[in-house]
Amino acid sequence: MEKEFLKEYFSELNTALAPSEQVVEQLLLAKEGLVAAQKAKSKIIVIGNGGSAAMASHMSVDLTKNAGIRAINFNEADLLTCFSNDFGYEHAFAKAIEFYGDVGDVLIAISSSGRSKNILNGVDQAHKSKFKLVITFSGMNPNNPLHQSGDINFWVNSRAYNIIENTHQIWMLSLVDLIIGKSEYSA
Repeated sequence: MEKEFLKEYFSELNTALAPSEQVVEQLLLAKEGLVAAQKAKSKIIVIGNGGSAAMASHMSVDLTKNAGIRAINFNEADLLTCFSNDFGYEHAFAKAIEFYGDVGDVLIAISSSGRSKNILNGVDQAHKSKFKLVITFSGMNPNNPLHQSGDINFWVNSRAYNIIENTHQIWMLSLVDLIIGKSEYSA
């Protein structure tokens, strides 16, 4: 039984990771948007909860260090607890974006379910703040609110959190490698 579980799990993961033509086109559009932000001296803000928060940190560091694009995330405990206490957790990212975002910035919003209220409110605030681009990463139901709210919307066809999160991580980090134009696998 465990052997079958693992075979099915990795089969689903492989299916999720294999990008469709639509995902490839979206990755190319996202890369163009991130590079345009860099040229305009704008910044990238990356938000997520839980495992997606860890991805937000990883993505923002790699964009900054490896791709030379200014990127931040809002995972600092003092910022999250202060804004959550004062404005409510569902508004923590929206308030951070209001305070730290600038016209022309880019938001990358990550939520496996696509239903996290604090992420959705952050996206709304990015639109109100006249961000140049909002990129979303979600999974589960294709009609989830996050998947409907960005300019470029990535969606993983799975109901398993770890398959969704692993796929998001690989797609996001492929953007960094695409921007810098190298990979350990290219000659």
